[in-house]
Amino acid sequence: MSALLEVKDLSKVFYATGTGAKVRALDKVSFTLQPGEVLGIVGESGCGKSTLGRCLLRLIEPSEGQVLFEGADLMRLDAQAMKRRRANLQMVFQDPFGSLNPRHRVGTILREPLDVHGIGNGASRRARVRELLDLVGLPESAAERYPHEFSGGQRQRVAIARALALEPKLIIADEPVAALDVSIQSQIINLIAELRAKLRLSLIFISHDLSVIRHVSDRIAVMYLGRICEIGRAASVLEHPAHPYTRALASAAPTPGARRLRNRIMLKGEPPDPASPPGGCPFHPRCAEAMPRCATELPRLEPRCTQESKTVLACHLFEPA
Repeated sequence: MSALLEVKDLSKVFYATGTGAKVRALDKVSFTLQPGEVLGIVGESGCGKSTLGRCLLRLIEPSEGQVLFEGADLMRLDAQAMKRRRANLQMVFQDPFGSLNPRHRVGTILREPLDVHGIGNGASRRARVRELLDLVGLPESAAERYPHEFSGGQRQRVAIARALALEPKLIIADEPVAALDVSIQSQIINLIAELRAKLRLSLIFISHDLSVIRHVSDRIAVMYLGRICEIGRAASVLEHPAHPYTRALASAAPTPGARRLRNRIMLKGEPPDPASPPGGCPFHPRCAEAMPRCATELPRLEPRCTQESKTVLACHLFEPA
C-alpha cells in the first residue's frame, strides 16, 4: 500500500526580528503516514510539534524539504492548486474559541468550507450542516447559536465538524483536548476515535500528553528540539521505549490500572535554547547515558534492534561503536 503522506527532510528556520538570530524549529523531519492510520506526535512544549503540523498544510511555509500527499509535492503547488488540495487536508486547532469566528453562527461556520469550494447548492449545504452536527453529537438547533454560547467541549465538537465538512482524507489535530477540562477530554478523545473508525480517517494527532496519545494512535513519533528521536508502533514505544528521552517521557505518564507509579526518570537541566542548540545529539546535555561521541556526532534516525523490539530511533546507544 502506498503512503498517503510522505514527509522528507522537512525543516523550518525562524529569524528573530532585530538580532537576526536563527531558530531551527524543525530539523530534517521525515516520516510516512498510511491511509487510515493515526500517527501521534508527542514531546515537550517548544519541540516543534505545532510548527510541524502547520508546515504540513503550508499554513507556515517550510524552509526546505518535501511533503508528498498522494504522491504530489505540496511544496511545488501554486496558490490555486494548493486551495484545491486543502479540501483533503484539514486541521483542528488547540483553542476552539480562537479558531471559530465569534461573529458567525455555527451554521455559517460549518457551511463556509462548502461555500469556499463551491460544493452543492443552498439546500444540500444546509442538509450537510445538519448531518455534521449530528455526526459530532450536537442538536440541529446549534446551527443558530454563536460560539460563545457553547462550552469548551461543545466548541471543539463544532471545530471537528468543520474539519469534516469536506470529507478530507487527512486531519491534523493540534492539541485538540489540551484546552479542555479533564472530564471533557475523554469525551472528545472518544468522539475522535469513533469518527476515525466510522469515516476511516487518517490522522496526525499532536499532544504533549502520552496518556492521551496512547488512546488514539497506531504509531507514535517522539520529538525533541525539532527532530524525531524515536518512532514506532504505539505499544512498542509506550511499553518498551528505547531512546533515553522517550523512557523519561514514558516514566512520567500514568499507567492505566497501575496501583503505583513506575520509577520516575528525572531529567537534569532544561531543554536547550533552540537558537543555540548543542552540538552532536541535541539531547546529550540532559542524558544520563551520554557517551563522548554524543557531544560531537549527530545520530541518524534509522531502524534499530533493541532487546524488546524493533524500532526506528536516533541514538548512539544502539549503533556500533
